[in-house]
Amino acid sequence: MDTLANLALGFEAALAPSVLLYCFIGVFLGTMIGVLPGIGPLAAISLLLPITYYIGPAEAIIMIAGVYYGSQYGGSTTSILLRIPGTSSAAVVAIDGYQMTQQGRGGIALLMTTVASFAGAMIGLLVLVLFAPRVAEFALQFGSAEYFAIMLLGLLSAATLSTSLLKGAGMVVLGLVLSMVGTDVNSGVSRFDFGFVELYDGINLIAIAMGLFAIADIISNAVGSSERKPIGKVTFRSMVPTRPDLSRSWPAILRGTGVGGFFGALPGAGLTMASFIAYAIEKRTSRRAEEFGNGAIEGVVGPEAANNAAAQTSFVPTLSLGIPGDATMALIMGALIIHGITPGPLLIDQHPQIFWGLIASFVIGNLLLLVLNIPLIGLWLSLLRIPYRMLYPAILIFVCLGVYSVNGNPFDIYLVAIIGALGYVLSRLNFEPAPLLLGFILGPLMEEHFRRALVLSRGDLAVFIERPISASILSVCVLVLLWSGWKTWRKAPDTTTEGAK
Repeated sequence: MDTLANLALGFEAALAPSVLLYCFIGVFLGTMIGVLPGIGPLAAISLLLPITYYIGPAEAIIMIAGVYYGSQYGGSTTSILLRIPGTSSAAVVAIDGYQMTQQGRGGIALLMTTVASFAGAMIGLLVLVLFAPRVAEFALQFGSAEYFAIMLLGLLSAATLSTSLLKGAGMVVLGLVLSMVGTDVNSGVSRFDFGFVELYDGINLIAIAMGLFAIADIISNAVGSSERKPIGKVTFRSMVPTRPDLSRSWPAILRGTGVGGFFGALPGAGLTMASFIAYAIEKRTSRRAEEFGNGAIEGVVGPEAANNAAAQTSFVPTLSLGIPGDATMALIMGALIIHGITPGPLLIDQHPQIFWGLIASFVIGNLLLLVLNIPLIGLWLSLLRIPYRMLYPAILIFVCLGVYSVNGNPFDIYLVAIIGALGYVLSRLNFEPAPLLLGFILGPLMEEHFRRALVLSRGDLAVFIERPISASILSVCVLVLLWSGWKTWRKAPDTTTEGAK
């Protein structure tokens, strides 16, 4: 009964006209920012933060939160249609979503990702309402050893995305190597900068993502002589999924939601790792594993449900513990502090209208996103009618603007061109770019937690197997390796038999 009374209080606050207006502005801007490659919610929230000084605390936090989870809806749009992820968590969706577009099923992919996003967000919100205190208490049991172990599991899952385990592992290692470029946080020594001052802060994540996906794809299509087939008139019937699509999607959505709900609540785990692990789980549990990478709908809806569920539950450590899970969450926490509201265990008791109003706004915001995104599917599909010789220059302009807007440094534009050329070469050698991206994102966090665990244990590596949670996760890592190795061995041709023949 207390929960229902609190939700009623929250909806009373969230349905105020001014709050509704800012909620709509937030989710609308979030969708647009997700669609535009290279910008991302972090840059958008940074630009909106000064505006929060002039509006009420409820309006401010609800608008910024709308930008955050709204961008997850839009991020998969260009990932599916053009193989350009709008957000890093949508990169894995490009693997099968782009193939569905090539098969003339782009409308179905967009519709199902919208449905998966809404379902994942709603179930994640339910977890946030019912289990926030318990999830927060469980998250507190995670130390550096546990975080290192779970990130290692994420990287192993990413390595299995490729058809070849060795190629996937190689891309993960390359991502880890690239993440080491820049100044070492612990010693202050610059590493692998090759004398370039611009690399002191490391390689720009946006440059990596845009180079590997957008620029590499542009080069690939420019070198090839094939032109994509123009699509016909987009009708609602062409966007309706078939019965097999629906029967295969719902289990994947539920599994992805569970993965996203768990990883979103862990500070530092993030949406990207949740979506990658959700994809790996779908590929491992599917009876049609050979379809993954060729347009499997589970590979689209599972990760999409995961990153949207994680977007909701990522508010658990921020609001309940005052521990932001990433830089975006830190900005959202900053918006609260600007208005004299301190996130933490006392937030619910001291500011119930703010907390429950935010929860209620998630429901309203996701409904608005559902209403906004489904009618826009025809508009996004119309992008494919534009001839590629005209579309590619526009993509290049958006990529360059997005990369340049992060640091205002022309060096990043040259960097994205170099990474794009590298991405093209890797794609010609059948290396999947998504594992590299996750390795690059998790590399600094893994190094930080690995070092911290060793400092706390005075250099004793046994700390990773002495702690129960860490040991359990590492055991899963070993099982994943053994399972992947066994499947690779089974698929390998029997050279003895072939030689006899």
